[in-house]
Amino acid sequence: MSNERQTTVWSGWPVLPITIALYVLVPTFFILSATEATKNTAGASHPVMWMIWTGIGCLVLASLLARGFFTLQPNEARLLILFGRYKGTTRQVGFRWGNPFYSGASASTMRERLGLNRGDTGGTQAARRLLRYKISLRARTLNGEKLKVNDRAGNPIDIAAVVVWHVQDTAQAIFDVDDFEAYVGMQSETALRHLATSYAYDHGEGEETVITLRGNVDEVSDALKAELGERLTKAGVAVDEARLTHLAYAPEIAQAMLRRQQAEAVIAARQKIVQGAVGMVDQALHLLSERQVVELDEERKAAMVSNLMVVLCGESQVNPIINTGTLYQ
Repeated sequence: MSNERQTTVWSGWPVLPITIALYVLVPTFFILSATEATKNTAGASHPVMWMIWTGIGCLVLASLLARGFFTLQPNEARLLILFGRYKGTTRQVGFRWGNPFYSGASASTMRERLGLNRGDTGGTQAARRLLRYKISLRARTLNGEKLKVNDRAGNPIDIAAVVVWHVQDTAQAIFDVDDFEAYVGMQSETALRHLATSYAYDHGEGEETVITLRGNVDEVSDALKAELGERLTKAGVAVDEARLTHLAYAPEIAQAMLRRQQAEAVIAARQKIVQGAVGMVDQALHLLSERQVVELDEERKAAMVSNLMVVLCGESQVNPIINTGTLYQ
């Protein structure tokens, strides 16, 4: 496994005037050689050749120096590779100059890795960008597609997640995996599928304390982040955040599960109504007895309880019938 080694390079500003001066000397020597050739006789050609070769040397040296210039923006890094050997990674921002022989793979190899055609302009730019292994260290967001998987109970569900990640170790990202961006996408999908099969979508009867996808979003997100962290460590990638963005039953069972949820909601509401009605009836009987408003035998108490329960638990509005006679008529 590769490990990142941070190194330093020179600032490009001291080398820039030297490179410009060499480029200026190239035409100067050629012009001087042409001038001397016209003035001197045929026997004085050695100074002319010396100027020509000096101009060629200045051109070669200036070209080599120019190849060493590069720039790094904040949260960017560049891997320095000399003849196939990893020399280190620099994270110094600004205008920099390094060994002109620092290089990566050829542009054709990079196009092949990216799956791009030779005539693709975007592919050429991408190949040049990756030619010297310049990597962005900024946080990136992977908005995963909806996946259809089975939860722990075997119910088909649709699930999707968003992953925020960044490159932590540049050497591992480049040398230990073929394409770290594709690796992140594939491992994120694999981890999400494994997570969905490890938890049930919702609570079942008698399983109120079990962690579920719908009821424990924070715990499930933490589990997804931990699993992704283990999977992406070998690629030098750190996971900043991972959360579910979509969670629903698959269309083929969505209607059945909706009716089940509605039935559970109706039962829970009925239980709440009955509990409240019993409390109100008990309070009414207690107040009538305590304040001695009316004396009721057991039969009349039962009838009163029945009537109050019908009024309090009924679905439709109850129309009372007023008794104008005695209590027992």
